[in-house]
Amino acid sequence: MTFDDVRALALAWPEVEDGTSYGTPALKVRKKMLARLKEDGDSLVLPGVPPDERAMLVESRPELFYFTDHYRDYPIVLLRLSKAGRADVEPLLRRQWRALASRKAVAALDGC
Repeated sequence: MTFDDVRALALAWPEVEDGTSYGTPALKVRKKMLARLKEDGDSLVLPGVPPDERAMLVESRPELFYFTDHYRDYPIVLLRLSKAGRADVEPLLRRQWRALASRKAVAALDGC
């Protein structure tokens, strides 16, 4: 996957907008970060992943998921886009979107 693939996926959801974060392309929901491209150009910064889940992801798929000391105290995991498929990215991205989006937007996407 590329950031453009992630972008196309997320922009199909209500309230998602293009933005920047730390000088890199980002996707935002109601002005809060959904995900951003890390400075290396290949890693996606994915918030909303608790430390215990992050540890499990990193242990089970270290070629795909990792984190650095910088993110140790934050609910964030890093994902290598060049190793990822849509099935790796979409569930984490969608969960964070649901946490940030308005109830009305979530209901609209769910078809309720």
